[in-house]
Amino acid sequence: MADVASDKFKELTRKNEEALLGGGEKRIEQQHAKGKLSARERVMLLLDEGSFEELGKFVMHRSKDFGLDKEHYLGDGVVTGYGTIDGRLVYVFSQDFTVFGGSLSETHAEKIVKVMELAMKNGAPVIGLNDSGGARIQEGVVSLGGYADIFYRNVMASGVVPQISAIMGPCAGGAVYSPAMTDFIFMVEKTSFMFVTGPNVVKTVTHENVTAEELGGASAHSTKSGVTHFACANEVECINQIKQLFSYLPQNCEDIAPRLAYEMKNEKRAVLNDIIPANPNQPYDMREVINGIVDDNTFFEAHKNFAENIVVGFARLAGRSIGIVGNQPASLAGVLDIDSSVKAARFVRFCDSFNIPLLVLEDVPGFLPGTDQEWNAIITNGAKLLYAFSEATVPRVTVITRKAYGGAYDVMNSKHIGADMNYAWPTAEIAVMGAKGAAEIIFKKEISEAENPEAKLAEKVDEYTKKFANPYRAAFRGYIDEVIYPDQTREKLIRAFQMLENKVAVLPKKKHGNIPL
Repeated sequence: MADVASDKFKELTRKNEEALLGGGEKRIEQQHAKGKLSARERVMLLLDEGSFEELGKFVMHRSKDFGLDKEHYLGDGVVTGYGTIDGRLVYVFSQDFTVFGGSLSETHAEKIVKVMELAMKNGAPVIGLNDSGGARIQEGVVSLGGYADIFYRNVMASGVVPQISAIMGPCAGGAVYSPAMTDFIFMVEKTSFMFVTGPNVVKTVTHENVTAEELGGASAHSTKSGVTHFACANEVECINQIKQLFSYLPQNCEDIAPRLAYEMKNEKRAVLNDIIPANPNQPYDMREVINGIVDDNTFFEAHKNFAENIVVGFARLAGRSIGIVGNQPASLAGVLDIDSSVKAARFVRFCDSFNIPLLVLEDVPGFLPGTDQEWNAIITNGAKLLYAFSEATVPRVTVITRKAYGGAYDVMNSKHIGADMNYAWPTAEIAVMGAKGAAEIIFKKEISEAENPEAKLAEKVDEYTKKFANPYRAAFRGYIDEVIYPDQTREKLIRAFQMLENKVAVLPKKKHGNIPL
């Protein structure tokens, strides 16, 4: 009997060793030659050492057509299971390009669906490491059905547990839609691609000559389309950034993000007093304001290279995880346009889904004018940000640093759309529009009839500025809770978020709202 048991143990050992090799050593070497890690190496780098528990290691495809009955690999091209990051439970799947190019089959999809369902049942994030050429063509509609099964779970998990996607290689056709429905996408420069139709199809249909990198590389999607939130130099950096992002997030929608111990001390930051230029039309970098407010070296920016006229990201304030949305005067004067509105709206909705308080830093001269914006639906797209803030129930605090003009004042988390606390610096200007434009409209007749129209305009601009380009009229009406010195901002915000910690807000009963899409 001992010999029989020994043989059984040897068989298990052999199968385990076979599964670990995926498509074989030669194909793993080819991955390495391209600067890519294997599917298992990625998992081991992501998770705490010794924490990975694999599921479905011996799963194989069931197909028999087009020669598939002669080629089987244990695991069927995806490594799935669970483990921990900094001791916190996560579920993970990692597609293996060495097995049929990481293509998705019926059983491959079943393995991914299993970990997604476990994640929802147990309230833990899902991290997908994608490296797939798309559907396994030999399986036909069965593989398409597998994609749809995954898509459905993406939607069901949305807002329940955080979903993070890393694109570690080609991601084409149906393979791009699952990452697109997750919360954050990471890409690796030069080795990862995303496109619905590849360069060859594009050339055939539109006669455009375009490379895979130009069409769907990390640079294109992090700057032009905004599809990806993070573009990383290599896979190690990508996985380290995933872990950094993870540190700011809760496990699920009923949890709060990990909080670091913090002891209050002198929280004044004199550096904030010198950031706003004397000239109201001179730009400055809103990141300087952010870094002057938050805990040292904790700002983790998302979507950095897309819609640069708005800044979004996570940080810690007295050890507490917060989400930050800030207009960026250093880019397009900080105006709101289509891309910045959508970028910020998406971020606000994520934070609201997962109980992450929101800090809004406002310096906005209005919405970007022009036919390009109007014809491409700035009305609908700008309304997305308005909608996102209005429905958010997490603690919401706004600091107006300089300009808050027109409808953009309303949109950027004003008191009127449910903000909890609204502060303004003495440099704040809250008005329907800039002083010059307002004076030209209000005093048009006086200016045109004056002996010196230019001097009269300057006089009226000064009059309007003194009357409206300040935070006090809004403060008189209670739209601003307090006008504060910039160096007080950090302490005021720490106390405000502490006060709001147990905020309860109940939305009207409904199936769901109809956000303008």
